[in-house]
Amino acid sequence: MENLDRLKYEIESLPQNDFNQLRKWFSEKDWKEWEIQIEEDSMSGRLDFLFKEALDEKNKGKLRTI
Repeated sequence: MENLDRLKYEIESLPQNDFNQLRKWFSEKDWKEWEIQIEEDSMSGRLDFLFKEALDEKNKGKLRTI
């Protein structure tokens, strides 16, 4: 916890430009991890229910072409 408190202090002390770069880095890191998780979930079949739901809606005529 001491390390985390020190990091928080250091982050709050950053100049705005450095803070913005750090925030961008965290955002990109989160996005990459999310993409990996989606890919793993897709490959494992955990997202198949979404495909089935979309097909069901299409067959009911509830989807529109964009």
